[in-house]
Amino acid sequence: MIHLRLIPLTYAPLRAIRNAATAFFFASLTALALPAKADPVTVVALGDSLTAGYGLPADQGLVPQLQAWLSAAGQEVTVVNAGVSGDTTAGGLSRLDWSLTPETDALMVTLGGNDMLRGVPPAEARSNLSAILQGAQAKGLPVLLVGMQAPGNYGADYKADFDAIYPDLAAEYGATLYPFFFQGMAEGSTDPAAMRAFMQDDGIHPNAEGVARIVADLGPAVQAFLAAHRP
Repeated sequence: MIHLRLIPLTYAPLRAIRNAATAFFFASLTALALPAKADPVTVVALGDSLTAGYGLPADQGLVPQLQAWLSAAGQEVTVVNAGVSGDTTAGGLSRLDWSLTPETDALMVTLGGNDMLRGVPPAEARSNLSAILQGAQAKGLPVLLVGMQAPGNYGADYKADFDAIYPDLAAEYGATLYPFFFQGMAEGSTDPAAMRAFMQDDGIHPNAEGVARIVADLGPAVQAFLAAHRP
């Protein structure tokens, strides 16, 4: 005959089981209550001297000021300065592939100012920007396209053709359009007199205060762009 011996559970093991179950229950509730933290993203800012921070202290250019604005807004974002002074749209296109490292999650394009200053035909600038957007699209990267506007002294036809590049390409490639780089500097005014106080002596590049004004307007647009494209 087989005799079974029943070993009673003592109070201590029961208490341990109960405490473990309680801890698991509350840990589960905490996990459900807290949303998953968004992964940090890397944005490559492809541009010319306006992006590079020409004539400004290292911490006062567009990229460091935009980085600071996004960080203050609680964004887990790294903005990479891929601005080269003097670059045209052709120059930006030539270095696109090595600028878009595997860590890149999004692209901000601020190019065209030097094309305009050199009188490059709008069709040529359009073709280069189109190729940049195609390259980003091939890599599955969302793009924030920052527009430029030609001054009237180039003639009405040149201005109309040049200014149309950015909204046309944004619509064609599904990019997010920020209409005009300088729009925040003088509260939407394009009057040179209104912007003079926020420009460097060359009358082309913004000073530190001008960049701060640009970032105050551009920052929310970048934030919304990133929110729309987070996985």
